[in-house]
Amino acid sequence: MKYKSDKQATRIIRYLLTVIIVSAIFFICRYCNHYVEKDTRMPRDYAAIAEEGILRVTTEYNPVSFYTNGDTTSGFDYELIQAFAHEKGLKVQFTPEISFNKRLKGLANGQYDIIAMGIPTIQELKDSLRLTLPIMLNRQVLVQRKHNDSLQINSHLDLAGCTLHVVKGSPSILRVRNLGNEIGDTIYIKEVAKCSPDQLVKQVADGKIDYAVCDENIAQAIIDSFPQIDISKAISFTQFYSWAVNKKSPALADSLNDWISRFQKKKEYQEIYRKYHPKSKD
Repeated sequence: MKYKSDKQATRIIRYLLTVIIVSAIFFICRYCNHYVEKDTRMPRDYAAIAEEGILRVTTEYNPVSFYTNGDTTSGFDYELIQAFAHEKGLKVQFTPEISFNKRLKGLANGQYDIIAMGIPTIQELKDSLRLTLPIMLNRQVLVQRKHNDSLQINSHLDLAGCTLHVVKGSPSILRVRNLGNEIGDTIYIKEVAKCSPDQLVKQVADGKIDYAVCDENIAQAIIDSFPQIDISKAISFTQFYSWAVNKKSPALADSLNDWISRFQKKKEYQEIYRKYHPKSKD
C-alpha cells in the first residue's frame, strides 16, 4: 500500500510540475508577444499624432538646426517645429541623430513623424520621402584650408582623384557622385560615421583631413572660429531644402505645408531665419 501511495504521489508531483512549466511558458510567450506588439510602431498620420498630442521629431545636432547651450535649446528647425506644434496644440519630442540613414530608418518604421532639418529636394529623395514645401534655400560647399597651393581646389576639374569627406549617409554623397560624372573622372568619397558636419569642418581646420563637403549655412555659422578655412567653392547649385515625412503620412504633410505657406509670410519667420542665417544673401 505504501508503494502505491508513493507512486501516486510521484505522479501528482510530476503532473503539477508539468502544469507549472506549461503555464510559465504560456505566460512568457504572452508577455513577449505583448512586449513586441507594444514596441512595434507604424508610421502615423496627423490624426494619430493629434490624438496622442505628441509630435516625434528627429533632426541633426549642428550649429544651425538644433543645439543646446547649458539648459537652453536653440536652432532654426527647432524653433520652426515649436511654432508649428504651438499652433496645433502639440508637444514635441526631439531626438537628435547624427546618422542620416538612422533618421530615414526611424521615419520609415514610425519611430519619428518628421525629419526636421534641411534636406535637398532632389529626385532621389523624393522617390522615398514625402518632402514638405521648401523651408529655405541652401547649397553644398567644399571645405578646404586657405594658403595651401599644392592642395588648393580652384575648379571642379581639380577634384579629380581627390577624396572628399562627408557625414555617413549624407545627401551630399549623391551630389558628389553626380559631380564626378560631370567632370568625367573619379572623386573618392570617405563617409565618416559618428561625426557631425561642423566636426568635419574642424577636422579640415586642424589638418586631419584635406577636404570635406558641408551645407553652406552650417559652414557659415562656424567660419569665424576657423579663419584658416575656405568655403568659397560651391559643390552644388543653390537649391530648395525641405523637411520630410513618411510617404504614408499625407495629412501630416498637408498640415505642414499649409502652416509653412502661411508662416513664411510672417515677420516671426523672417526673424527666426535671420537669427540663424545672418550671413545669408537671400
